[in-house]
Amino acid sequence: MNLQEIYQDLRAEAEKVIVGLDEPFELLVIALLTGGHVLLEGVPGTAKTLMAKTLARVVDTDFGRIQFTPDLMPSDILGTSVFDIATGKFYLKKGPIFTQIALADEINRAPAKTQSAMLEAMEEKQINLDGERYPLGPPFMVIATQNPIEYEGTYPLPEAQLDRFLFKVIVPYSSQETEMEVLRRYHRGFSAIDLDAAGLQKVVSAETIAQARTTINNITVEDGIIRYITDIVRGSRESADLLLGASTRAATHILLASKTTAALQGRDYVTPDDVKFIVPPVFRHRLILKPEAEIEGLNADAVIRRLLAQIDVPR
Repeated sequence: MNLQEIYQDLRAEAEKVIVGLDEPFELLVIALLTGGHVLLEGVPGTAKTLMAKTLARVVDTDFGRIQFTPDLMPSDILGTSVFDIATGKFYLKKGPIFTQIALADEINRAPAKTQSAMLEAMEEKQINLDGERYPLGPPFMVIATQNPIEYEGTYPLPEAQLDRFLFKVIVPYSSQETEMEVLRRYHRGFSAIDLDAAGLQKVVSAETIAQARTTINNITVEDGIIRYITDIVRGSRESADLLLGASTRAATHILLASKTTAALQGRDYVTPDDVKFIVPPVFRHRLILKPEAEIEGLNADAVIRRLLAQIDVPR
């Protein structure tokens, strides 16, 4: 299976709607094919929700949206047991988490009790209700969004939940040329509300995604690359800039996503550049900086760049 052609087809369809955002969209596709979840962070109006909806439109899967609010309850996400008078039995009225691609919009607006309802779903791709196990997907992917600026009425995501995300993707402001093209499209009548008018076609099925994962599993990873990944992860734990480094789960995420990146590039082996590309989105939501580093003006990405510069690259 040629995953490079599949990605090009997805990119070509997505470009009917989104302008620029090449790297964020590529990371969304990598996460989908790897089997991971993505946290999109950006200020309002940077097309986070539009990008998630576009991906769901070009992939032939079910799509559900959950708007997180402070009064959202776990049952609003998972569902609840309802008594059927006709049969005299309880049945599950499924919540919006029962889908294949789930958009968790403004995920940091719900309290911890509601956030905990997402943990099992994201990690094990199943939920347990009233002693019954209900599988999710396949594929099952959560795309969550959050605003990094507005903190009023928000709840910081627990570290345990952040660790469930494969990537944290920063969605930046567009360049001037990109912004001009967006305005031209709106001038010609484009509307982000009416995606049907954009003529998006479904180019990938759930079966294709399953086959793609088999192809990705067969990507070659040399021992030198595995050591390089572990050196980076262990280096984060020993960094003078960090209180908390990356977990073993982060190491496995780097490995798996690097294999997917190689496949999308048309290669059957992983290179150090694949690893370097994947490390920032895997690390940035997992690292906790020391106060001294923050006073120095560093952020997670700056620490990651410093860390990568200190690790010997395998030949």
